[in-house]
Amino acid sequence: MPVKVYKPTSAGRRNSSVLDFSHLTKGKKREKGLCERLSDRTGRNALGHITSRFRGGGARRVYRKVDFRRDKDGVPAVVAAIEYDPNRTADLALLHYVDGEKRYILAPKGLTVGMKVVSGPRCEPDVGNAMALESIPLGLQVHNVEMQPGRGGQIARAAGRSCQLMARDGAHAVLVMPSGEMRKVDIRCRATIGEVGNADWQNIRWGKAGRVRYLGRRPHNRGTSQNPVAHPMGGGEGRTGGGRHPCSPTGKLAKGGKTRRGKARSNQFILRRRPPGKHVAVGSGS
Repeated sequence: MPVKVYKPTSAGRRNSSVLDFSHLTKGKKREKGLCERLSDRTGRNALGHITSRFRGGGARRVYRKVDFRRDKDGVPAVVAAIEYDPNRTADLALLHYVDGEKRYILAPKGLTVGMKVVSGPRCEPDVGNAMALESIPLGLQVHNVEMQPGRGGQIARAAGRSCQLMARDGAHAVLVMPSGEMRKVDIRCRATIGEVGNADWQNIRWGKAGRVRYLGRRPHNRGTSQNPVAHPMGGGEGRTGGGRHPCSPTGKLAKGGKTRRGKARSNQFILRRRPPGKHVAVGSGS
């Protein structure tokens, strides 16, 4: 799936690129029985309060119902198509089960039309197959990993992402997350073999602000440019430097500060924290 670059016919086109979608099934439209319309909540919760800033607008999208649980055990399926999904960076694989049912799953790298996949405790550890972590050989790359048995995959679902199964310790499996964090997960949790496809998505250059607006992302203005009643870093005469460490409107540290609760129950499952970002100096202790 190479990245396609157009001739610079305009200022926005000069610095932009797109995927050529050559890896998708030609002429295949979405499966209407597995789609539904969703209302646009624009970053708001059930009470209508904004919980995610700078969201809104964007192109209208139809949601595809993806099978994150992979709980149809022992029933083989054939990959009928690889389709585009506007709701996520990964592509989708349409499965036709032998009993007539159809489902969408995340398309892993190397999965092509005509291949057979199956889920359950007795399947082979091949690309696209789903099974519990207790049955997966050590060292394999997995994606769509559950955090609680039966809840559905929540980890490593974006394009090009995967976890590595490192070890098993009693009732838990040790995984290395895409962020570099090492975490223990219940061995009864399911995962899909392989890494998520469409890894070239990260090489796209948007080129202009309009293409980002299509995704539903609104302009992000700096805290120092706001009024003091709207942001802790706002106010002052002229362009000020902020006067404090970068933070959110609620005062939560934005760069390198520890925001995790010390008494969180899930702390016992984290064996190694993810490495700090490039903005944190090595050896600073933050």
